Amino acid sequence: MAVSGIISAIIIGLIIGALGRLVVPGRQAIPIWLTMVIGVIAALIGTAIARGLGVATTPGIDWLELIIQVALAALGVVAAVAVFRRGSVG
Repeated sequence: MAVSGIISAIIIGLIIGALGRLVVPGRQAIPIWLTMVIGVIAALIGTAIARGLGVATTPGIDWLELIIQVALAALGVVAAVAVFRRGSVG
């Protein structure tokens, strides 16, 4: 992967993280940097899953890939909130 690909993956990941956080209802008590990290990871894993399913390269906007990435980011945000909530109780 070229440097431009890595930079674009990070930028898209930041947007995916924000979308994932918006999809989850209620207030999320996690730091914004964690949301960004979750977004980058979700974008990379979502792209791998989309490639595995054969839907990563379509004409125009890759809506299925985007949906997979946002869903993964939302799951990551929910998991992070659960871990942070559990850690702050004890």
